[in-house]
Amino acid sequence: MTFSTVTFKLEALKPEDASSLSALMISNGKSFQKYLPKTLEQNLSEAASKIYISNKNKATKNKTEFTFAIKDIETNAVAGLVTLKNIDYQLKQGEFAYCIGKKYSGKGWITQSIKAVSKFALEELGLKNLHILIHKTNLSSIQVAERCGFTWSKTLEKEFVSEKSNVDMELFELQY
Repeated sequence: MTFSTVTFKLEALKPEDASSLSALMISNGKSFQKYLPKTLEQNLSEAASKIYISNKNKATKNKTEFTFAIKDIETNAVAGLVTLKNIDYQLKQGEFAYCIGKKYSGKGWITQSIKAVSKFALEELGLKNLHILIHKTNLSSIQVAERCGFTWSKTLEKEFVSEKSNVDMELFELQY
């Protein structure tokens, strides 16, 4: 699946994206550490990002997880990621995780990307229920979910393991 606009494109990660992906993770480390510690940890060098990309491409080939790079059209730099994970084909559901670099934030790229991958999940994978787990303090992520048609469903207690403790997360759902 590929999707593009005049300013960005959404496509599968490629081995040549390793340097750009690692640079994105390192330069946004503080903000990504809070909600994407595992992704950050796996991309702290170009070599680590090559392994990460290889693993994500294997998961895509096996249809267990789909990770897409959000890339700046002008520079071809990786600006962010959108991952459709925890896919359960029997229950016809999946969960989104996403991030975008500070420099690209506020341009609507995540919203457009979530909409595009949601369409892919519905039409190509046959999923009927999509989830986003968001901490209540992550207001920009809540706005993305709402702009994409997701609605708040419930609070999941101690759902996310952070550096210090387990924290509650808000479940937003989109049902077809």
